[in-house]
Amino acid sequence: MKARRLIFALALVAASAIAGPPQASKPAWHPIDLATALRLAGANNLDVRIARERLAEAEAANLVATEQFFPYLSPGLGYRRHEGNIQTVEGKIIDADKEQYTAGATATAQVDFGEALFRKLAARRAVDAARHFADAQRQESVLQAALGYFDLARAKAAVGVAAESVHIAEDYAAQIKQAVEVGLAFKGDTWRAATQVERNRLALDRAREQRRLAAAHLAQVLHLDPAVTLLPEGGDLAPIHLTPADRPLDALIAEAIAARPELKQYAAQLEAARKNRQGAIYGPLIPTVGGQAFYGGLGGGVGNPGPREFDQSSDYSAGLSWRIGPGGLFDAGRVRVNDARVRTGTLELERVREEVVRQVVDGHTRIHALAAQIEDARRAMEAAEQSLRLARERREFAVGAVLETIQAEQDLTGARLDFLNAVAEQNKAQYSLERARGALGTGK
Repeated sequence: MKARRLIFALALVAASAIAGPPQASKPAWHPIDLATALRLAGANNLDVRIARERLAEAEAANLVATEQFFPYLSPGLGYRRHEGNIQTVEGKIIDADKEQYTAGATATAQVDFGEALFRKLAARRAVDAARHFADAQRQESVLQAALGYFDLARAKAAVGVAAESVHIAEDYAAQIKQAVEVGLAFKGDTWRAATQVERNRLALDRAREQRRLAAAHLAQVLHLDPAVTLLPEGGDLAPIHLTPADRPLDALIAEAIAARPELKQYAAQLEAARKNRQGAIYGPLIPTVGGQAFYGGLGGGVGNPGPREFDQSSDYSAGLSWRIGPGGLFDAGRVRVNDARVRTGTLELERVREEVVRQVVDGHTRIHALAAQIEDARRAMEAAEQSLRLARERREFAVGAVLETIQAEQDLTGARLDFLNAVAEQNKAQYSLERARGALGTGK
């Protein structure tokens, strides 16, 4: 039995060796352009959908605040029976068996007008804040989609550069091999060229890895299946221009302060805190209005059970009252709590304002700096192309010439990657500045 098992195990090992390692399936590429990515970001992003639900919650809370001004109805039926001693209105104790039936509806209203009024005003500001928060989340999701798209476009272009460098290195290695065979080059140069080929292949593998990771990140931002491998459409990665380069920084900052939804959100939250503070101070001065009205029927009697003498009955009551103490007049703790919330809201608004200004300055600075870097990288790339062309035209295979050609190929690859990085970062900076001044996706 053991011998059979051993033979069976050896047969499995041999079959696996003959079949070779399992081949990984190639991912199916799904093309996507920038416009589609931005549109999906505004519709599918989870943060945007969460912000919309918060807006719906704020609108519902505003409706609840409105409903506080209206009475509520309590329709119902009632039965009451008494047996034995009971006291009359004159104070005598008598033995009586009686019962009572009621049927009707009671309308009750007790409105703390001061509290309800300021709560309603605060609820309106909360709805405004939630609406601006949703707008901010939408713009932020569009920005993240744009940044992810340009990272993917850069990764795709880097794969092309790496593949071209492998082709150049392989072609040069083949030339050196032929030169060695005819005695025109040193055999050691073959290994130098082979080393460069393998290094370029390693760089290509890394570039493909980065492309796959960038595709998965963009799919997550767009709330797509991460297994879907996205690939940007279009040709070469080229610079884009959204904000005119001659726009002064002061004008951009003024636009951002006026348009950023985050500033509007925190301003609305601060106004809601102020309304709550006013409600704590002035609300208790406004009396609470209470009223109740019952309309229905009343019946009953003495003796045997059963409704008798059932007829129409109605009662009405109304009154005014003030509350003194906790939750009312002279509630110093409640006032201090709302004072602290107003101060906190003021500081948060100032903090967001400073952050907005910093983002505008950063975006403005990066756009101008990257524009210069693109031109520098372009000139470096052109010089590297000329250097490689001249090195290959020499057709010499001395040690110095071989190293010079390999170095020229490395310089060209590095210059191309530098140019791609500068273009991608410039495009990302353009969208970041649009986001900073609150104009991303608004058509301004």
